[in-house]
Amino acid sequence: MDRVQLVLLGLPILLFCSDLVTLFGPEQLPTPQPDLPPHPSPDAASDAVQPDDIAADAAASAQIAEPQVDGPASGTTVELKFCASCSYRGNAVTVKKMLETSFPGIHVVLENYPPPFPKRALSKAVPFLQVGAMATLMAGDQIFPRFGMVPPPWYYSLRANRFGTMATIWLFGNFAQSFLQSSGAFEVYCNGQLVFSKLSEQRFPSEFELRELIGNRLPDSQFGKNLEKVLGVLINTMLAC
Repeated sequence: MDRVQLVLLGLPILLFCSDLVTLFGPEQLPTPQPDLPPHPSPDAASDAVQPDDIAADAAASAQIAEPQVDGPASGTTVELKFCASCSYRGNAVTVKKMLETSFPGIHVVLENYPPPFPKRALSKAVPFLQVGAMATLMAGDQIFPRFGMVPPPWYYSLRANRFGTMATIWLFGNFAQSFLQSSGAFEVYCNGQLVFSKLSEQRFPSEFELRELIGNRLPDSQFGKNLEKVLGVLINTMLAC
């Protein structure tokens, strides 16, 4: 086996191992770095610190650390459950910023919407099927006789181009795994109630639609009243014309 064959054999195996590590390894979240206070100079350290200054600094730090959440939408929680493997995170972040700007004080939570359990179970089994298919392709001459079987003709045809067959198994397995892990969901909940479902509507919500759906569910919301006033003015203007 020359170097080219070794490279063609090792590349799919390396990529497959990286997929296994990514799939079964723990998800590492970035840890925020705390803001360190500036290092005091020797001259400043020699100065006496007054208790009033310490209390004032503590109060200022508390005001900075605790953001102001008072607003018309204070106490309202919106959950955006989306398909993370479908690259919907960008849409979810855009909607989150839009809602926080439109309704000050609202709390928006982003969550992954997993696929059904059968699809999740099959997605976990795909890497083992890939390993079994590659092992059978490489050592079928020893595997089939152990089960009292004669290698079938299709095995020799596949083994004649085993490097292309292994690349096909790896690509098809990754495609099947990505399909099984996707749910295609973009569900919007307001205080635990479903207000929009991409699974039912088969489309993404518009910004104006979400503002109206969320605004109508806010306590003592002025959004619906203002919307009615705007529509009334538009209708009166059209009738006057």
